[in-house]
Amino acid sequence: MFTGIIEEVGSVERLVPRATGSEIRIRAAKVTEGTHEGDSISASGVCLTAKNVGANGFSADVSPETLERTSLGQLRAGSLVNLERSLLPSSRMGGHIVQGHVDGLGRIHELKELGDGNWWLSVEIPADIERFCVFKGSISIDGVSLTIAKLEGNVLSVAVIPHTWANTTMRGYRKGGAVNLEIDIIAKYVEKMLAARDLKGAPGLTEAKLRELGY
Repeated sequence: MFTGIIEEVGSVERLVPRATGSEIRIRAAKVTEGTHEGDSISASGVCLTAKNVGANGFSADVSPETLERTSLGQLRAGSLVNLERSLLPSSRMGGHIVQGHVDGLGRIHELKELGDGNWWLSVEIPADIERFCVFKGSISIDGVSLTIAKLEGNVLSVAVIPHTWANTTMRGYRKGGAVNLEIDIIAKYVEKMLAARDLKGAPGLTEAKLRELGY
């Protein structure tokens, strides 16, 4: 499990195709500290199992499903990736619960500078992700924990503060580029529970019920 607070930006040394999937080698320094073979590291929002860990980086196997669902298959030598080690029980929860399980790919719709190092990022999202997104809710974009600032149809927007801009791969974003999206796990559980209630004949969540509960 991760929090979406990026520890460093690493670079891809190589992505070697295999008979099934690929092997990726990532150059890094900070996230290898205290990391052992078999530990989890998030690379631009994708949970990878580290192997061949050294002071200058680590390798990981990437399954065919991961290559198909995420942007990792589009990476090349020199590509930058956001890196975060898995959460320790004693760590602060600075972002939100991020599993490193990418739900789908988004496309950068707009990237606008607001001034003083702040940016406005808009992303086109798939329909099966849109229903889980709410205003002021959490979303992981390339492994970065962000707050949804605006929703218009299939376009989601977030405000990017100077620290995030300077310390992640976002500074290299371009319109039309692919980004890994992970929705809040809590939203998935809520939908599952409500669907189960409806199947059993229990009343669903209605406007009247929300008013009754004080919303």
